[in-house]
Amino acid sequence: MSISAVMPTYARTDLVFDRGQGAMLYTVDGRGFLDFGAGIAVSALGHAHPHLVAALKAQAEKLWHTSNLYRVAGQEKLAARLVENSFADSVFFCNSGAEAMECAVKMARRYHQAQGDKVSAAKDKYRVITARGAFHGRTLAMISAGGQDKHLDGFAPKVDGFDQVAFGNLNETRAAITPQTAAVVVEPILGEGGIVPADPEYLRGLRAMADEFGLLLIFDEVQTGLGRTGKLFAHEWAGVTPDIMALAKGLGGGFPVGACLATERAAKVMTAGTHGSTFGGNPLAMAAGNAVMDVLLEPSFLKGVNTVAAYLWSKLTPVVAKHDKVFEGIRGKGLMIGLKCKMPNGEVLARFVKQGLLAVGAGDNVIRIIPPLIITDAEVDAAVAMIDRAAASLAA
Repeated sequence: MSISAVMPTYARTDLVFDRGQGAMLYTVDGRGFLDFGAGIAVSALGHAHPHLVAALKAQAEKLWHTSNLYRVAGQEKLAARLVENSFADSVFFCNSGAEAMECAVKMARRYHQAQGDKVSAAKDKYRVITARGAFHGRTLAMISAGGQDKHLDGFAPKVDGFDQVAFGNLNETRAAITPQTAAVVVEPILGEGGIVPADPEYLRGLRAMADEFGLLLIFDEVQTGLGRTGKLFAHEWAGVTPDIMALAKGLGGGFPVGACLATERAAKVMTAGTHGSTFGGNPLAMAAGNAVMDVLLEPSFLKGVNTVAAYLWSKLTPVVAKHDKVFEGIRGKGLMIGLKCKMPNGEVLARFVKQGLLAVGAGDNVIRIIPPLIITDAEVDAAVAMIDRAAASLAA
C-alpha cells in the first residue's frame, strides 16, 4: 500500500489496522495493541461492539439515506432520548463536532438578531467569548473560536466575532463582555488543550454571568460528553446547565454523528431554512446513535464507568509519581485522563506504542488516556504495566 495519494495533513504513526475487538486493535500483520486512545475518544463502546454492529447491519439492509426533506424516524427517537436525559428541548443532527459547534454559534447569533422573521435591534450582538487553549473544530470559524496559532497559521484572516479569555478566569470573562457579546463558549474539560478540568465554581459563575448579561451559555461537550467523565454529560458534576451544547465523538461509537442540543428559548429562532445538513441525521447514523444510547442508558453502565475509572486512577497515579523524570503529574476526570510530561510527549507516546499501547497527544505536552468506556480491570492492569515499562525505558 502507498499513502502518496492521501493529502499529508496528518503526522501518522506507521500502523495499519484492519480489525478490532473491544479495547484491542490488530494490524494487517497481526500485531495487537491495547487502544487507550479510542479513536480520540470516539470508540466509546470499543471496537465491533455486538449491539452496535447488529444495529448498523439491520439498518444497512433497509435504508441508508433519504435527506432531511422528509421525517427520519431514527432522528425523532434519538432526539427524544437526548432531550429526556438532558437540559435540552430540541436537537439538530449533523456529522461532526465542528458542525455541532457551528450550529451552536449560528444559533447564538440568531437568538439575539432575529425575532421571528424580523431582524431585531440587536443585529450587532454577534461576538462570542471563548477560552484560550480551547479546541472547537477545524472549520475557519472554529479555528478562529479556538484562537490557537498552530491551527490558524496560513489561514488568515481570522473569522471575526471571537474574543479569547483565560480558561477558568471569571474576572477576565466579565471584562470581555461588551454590548456586542452574544454568548460564552467553554469546554467543561479542555481536551486537545491538555485535559484541564474546569473548576465547578467557574462553570457556575459563567452560568450566573450569562444570566446577568442576557447571554447564551454554550458547552462544548464533544469530547467530554456521553459518559466520558462518569456522568452522561460533564457539566452535571457542577450542577449547572447550558443553553446550548455540542456533542459528537462517542455519540456514534465510531460512526460520524454530531448533535447540537438547545433549550426551547435558544432554539426557537432556528426556523425552517435557517440551517441544514445533507447527511446529518441519516438513518445509518441514527441507528448507530440509538444503539450507543441503548448501552449508555442501561441502569448500571455509568456506575461501571465510575468504578473502572477509579481503579485506573488508583493504579496509574503511583506509576506517574514513581517516574518523576518522565511525568510531571496527572489530571482529568473519569476516563478522560491527562499525563503531563516532562520530556516531549511524542517521545513518550512512541515508547507506549513499542509496549503495545495506544494513547493520544494533546496540548501543554500532555498525553491523553481516553480508553473505551467498556474497559476491564484486567485491561487497566495491562495498560498501566505498559506505561510503567515505557517510562522506565525512557528514564534509564
